[in-house]
Amino acid sequence: MTRIGLSTASVYPESTAHGFAYAASLGYDAVEVMVGIDSLSQQTSAVRQLSEHHGVPICAVHAPCLLFTQRVWGTEPWGKLERSAEMAASVGAETVVVHPPFRWQKDYAAGFVEGIAALEESTGIHFAVENMYPWRASARAKRGAMEMYLPGWDPSEESYAHTTVDLSHAAIANSDVVEMAQRLGSRLRHVHLTDGSGSAKDEHLVPGRGVMRAKEFLEHLAHTGFDGDIVLEINTRKAANREQREADLRDSLAFAREYFRVPTP
Repeated sequence: MTRIGLSTASVYPESTAHGFAYAASLGYDAVEVMVGIDSLSQQTSAVRQLSEHHGVPICAVHAPCLLFTQRVWGTEPWGKLERSAEMAASVGAETVVVHPPFRWQKDYAAGFVEGIAALEESTGIHFAVENMYPWRASARAKRGAMEMYLPGWDPSEESYAHTTVDLSHAAIANSDVVEMAQRLGSRLRHVHLTDGSGSAKDEHLVPGRGVMRAKEFLEHLAHTGFDGDIVLEINTRKAANREQREADLRDSLAFAREYFRVPTP
C-alpha cells in the first residue's frame, strides 16, 4: 500500500532527529531521509536508531546531490549514489531519490542513464530520478531560461525505470503534473507532494496553497493504481515558531489523506 511519508527536509532548520519526531507524533507512515549538512543524516547507524526509536520506517533516502551538499560524502557523484544505496539497504528503504547531473558534471552526465540502470541492477534499489526545471530569472522570463541539467530536467524524456515527480519543481518548469504522470505511467515510483505558484523560486508550498492542481494530481494517482510512496516535502523555514511548523506539517498530511483515496472495488 502507498505510504504517506515526511521528508526530513520539511523541518529544516530543525534536525533530522526532529523530522522523525514530527513524523511519529503527527501520524505519518514513513520518513524520507534527506542526506545533507546535518551530520546525523549522513550516519546510517544514527538514522536506523531514529527509525527504531520512533517506530517510523524509512521509505527513501535522498542522495546528497543538491548544490549545497556537493561535498557531502565526497565529491565523486557515483560514490555518493553507491553510499546512498548502502544506507537505503541498511535501513530497509527501497528507493533512492536522485537529481539529474548539473551541466558542468559532463563526465557524470555522459553515462548517467546507463549508470543508473546499472546501479539498480547491482544494488536492487530503485533509483527514482526526480524532475527538475530550467533556471530563469523571473516567472515572466520565458526566454533566456538556462538548461542546467543533463541529459535533461524532465525524466519522462529518458528511459529511467523509476522516477520521482516533485510538484514544486514542476511549477517552475510550467509542467502539468497530471500529464507528466500519464507520460511516466508505471515508471512513476515516488512523489514529492508540495506546491508552487509558478514563480522562478523553488517554493515547496503546503499542498493546496499553490496552483499545481495537487488535489487532481492525487486523485489521478489513486485512480490509476499508484503504489509507490507519497512524501511531503514542504518548506517551513519561515514558520514563526514550532507550533506553526507543526500546523503546516499536519495540514499537509491531512491534504494527502483526503485526496489520495484508492477507489473501493
